Amino acid sequence: MFTGIIQAIGRIHEYEARGADARMVIEGGGLDFSDVAPGDSIAVNGVCLTAVSLAAGSFTVDVSAETLSCTEGFTPGAEVNLEKALRLADRLGGHLVSGHVDGVGTVHRFERVGESQLLEIDAPAALARYIIRKGSIAVNGVSLTVNHIDGARFALNLIPHTVDVTALKHLRPGSRVNLEVDMIARYVERMTQFTHPTDKD
Repeated sequence: MFTGIIQAIGRIHEYEARGADARMVIEGGGLDFSDVAPGDSIAVNGVCLTAVSLAAGSFTVDVSAETLSCTEGFTPGAEVNLEKALRLADRLGGHLVSGHVDGVGTVHRFERVGESQLLEIDAPAALARYIIRKGSIAVNGVSLTVNHIDGARFALNLIPHTVDVTALKHLRPGSRVNLEVDMIARYVERMTQFTHPTDKD
């Protein structure tokens, strides 16, 4: 489990295809690994991955064909958002993020408006019903608040701090981004799919 508060900007240093799978070495960008051990989870651009080994300033992950098929951003040299798994004593500064990507969106617009950056994303149609105004969504692992919705397109405002401390600064129209909708919306939908029997005397 994660919060969507990015702790470092890493970089994919090595990418090795292993059949349909891949192994990646990711430079940590100053991320503190003192409390990380092999087998621990680290979110990379919003994708929960397992650190199979650790070195000075970097970690190695194995990525399955399934994960590669439904996510974006894993290319050699790419900068990636990093977050270590949430501990129960940590502050929940963003929102609860599982690290399981629901779909890939496409950036429609990314430009400065006043002191902030306006980010508009076209989500897959199947995800649109989970996205609500003033609700939370994770974009490449970053916890953000939805400000406007028009069909499957939604808009967010990134303050300068968010732009500075995440890899979202590299987005352009046409960029593909990993999306994870608010898990509460998923649970509510699932609960409403079932009817409970009425007690009878």
